[in-house]
Amino acid sequence: MTIADLVPGPFRRERRPPTDGFAPSRRRLLALLGPAFVASIAYVDPGNFATNTAAGASAGYALAWVVVAASGLAMLIQTLSGKLGLATGHNLPELCRLHFPRPVSLGLWVQAEIVAMATDLAEVLGGAVALNLLFGVPPVAGGVLTAAVAMALLTLSGRRQRTFEYVVGGMLLTILAGFAYNLVLVRPDAAGVARGLVPDLPGDDAFVLATGILGATVMPHVIYLHGALTQQRGEARPDVRRYLRAHRIDVLVAMSVAGLVNLGMLVLAGRLFHGSVLPDLDTLEGAHAALGRLLDAPAATAFALALLASGFASAGVGTYAGQVVMEGFLRRRAPLLARRLLTLVPALVVLVLGIDATRALVVSQVVLSFGIPFALVPLVLLGRRRDVMGDLADARGTTVAAAVASALVVVLNGLLLVRLVTG
Repeated sequence: MTIADLVPGPFRRERRPPTDGFAPSRRRLLALLGPAFVASIAYVDPGNFATNTAAGASAGYALAWVVVAASGLAMLIQTLSGKLGLATGHNLPELCRLHFPRPVSLGLWVQAEIVAMATDLAEVLGGAVALNLLFGVPPVAGGVLTAAVAMALLTLSGRRQRTFEYVVGGMLLTILAGFAYNLVLVRPDAAGVARGLVPDLPGDDAFVLATGILGATVMPHVIYLHGALTQQRGEARPDVRRYLRAHRIDVLVAMSVAGLVNLGMLVLAGRLFHGSVLPDLDTLEGAHAALGRLLDAPAATAFALALLASGFASAGVGTYAGQVVMEGFLRRRAPLLARRLLTLVPALVVLVLGIDATRALVVSQVVLSFGIPFALVPLVLLGRRRDVMGDLADARGTTVAAAVASALVVVLNGLLLVRLVTG
């Protein structure tokens, strides 16, 4: 049973017979790209808009180094996650169920579902805010519409996973274009951005913002998802190692684009909003209004369209990831509508109560940062095992690098928890 069995249409495809060799042509290489672009949309979801905008407005360019470091970490993690699927034909939740004690596997599933709710909170709120900014749609209706579009992306995007990858990749380019347009208008201070690449945490809120950036950039649910996107690509092929090289290129390109978008978000806010006396610059609504006031109406529209594409695409990817998590850990099917309604509840509560959307988005990213180790540690443990990965088991240097990254995330989250408790 695979994720394709859960969704009527988009991911179901016939298995093709192996080809004779691997033609090193540009067309063949492009045909292998795609899974990392689906994963990368989660790295530019509405939570990133909120945290990067808040960080830029509060600290200027000073936290640019956090965005760059988190993007590098994301490249490492997604390379390992996709490699797991290529090498084993299974995704991370399936391997956790197969190789870990049942209580451990069930515990990982519970926290993964909590992460899924925090993820949905960010995606639905972002889509609702964008619809309100562009078309005046009431927030609750906008949240429901965003959830409906997520369902449509899964059920109406065609009969192949490839079509879904094209749709999501197109939305990623829409987000990139929106921020590229605005950055051309504002002409950031290159020297200031360069100084922001030197590690520093200025101000009392910088640590929380930095951890939120980490949580928004390294997304636990796509650590689970990436292997599901690649696990069929390595099957029935004579040379998986060649596919692995193509996979690394896929990750490098897709995560570089996502990293540039994240950096662009922070730089745009740092250039326009840091030190400004305009109100509510650390909110998405305030940022949209300020762009229209400081630049022009097209700049504000570009920001809102990028946010809308982010909300719609990331909601679809999040729903897909939720299915992978449930099927992998429990071997249970869940109706897509029921699952979407369950994870939609927290976002609708926020919208109905009128809680500040940007603040809720930032908090959701902090919650996500606590979920990273629970996905990253199993990934490291399983990736180093030759009985799981065969000849593609991670090298000692790769394992050490991933282990250090996991330890760093755990320490940062612990320090954040202490700071939040002590005020």
